[in-house]
Amino acid sequence: MTRFAQSALAALIALCTPLGASLAVTQAAKAADLAVYTEEDSGVCGEAWVLNKITSRFSYQVRHVPNLPDVEITDFQGIHQHRYLPANETWPIGRRYCGATVSLSDGHARTIWYLIEEGQGFASIGDNVEFCVAGFDRWMVYNGRCRVLR
Repeated sequence: MTRFAQSALAALIALCTPLGASLAVTQAAKAADLAVYTEEDSGVCGEAWVLNKITSRFSYQVRHVPNLPDVEITDFQGIHQHRYLPANETWPIGRRYCGATVSLSDGHARTIWYLIEEGQGFASIGDNVEFCVAGFDRWMVYNGRCRVLR
């Protein structure tokens, strides 16, 4: 569900029911918790669960890969989808290729490329997200300069 749709639903609930007031407050609190979202509407690439998963896994990566600086992602800008490969008979997994610029806690901005694979989450439930931040692929998992995810 897009951010606009979530906001519209929360407003509708708040107007229609007395209980809606408490639901609208929790919806607003939930939206305020995501400090890394700055785009108006960037589709699936900018959804909160995708950005939260990237932020969490990046934090894990910088703590567990030797010789990476101890930084965190503080913001995403310029979120965009640059390629979509829908699932079909010969290619059963739909893929969305996305890109953005991330601001890091050390004040630097880096390019990030990420891939959302449909139906490839844990035990094939949900979607999987793979990402590569420029300069942080120390072991060349995604080839030089994140080429695999571009």
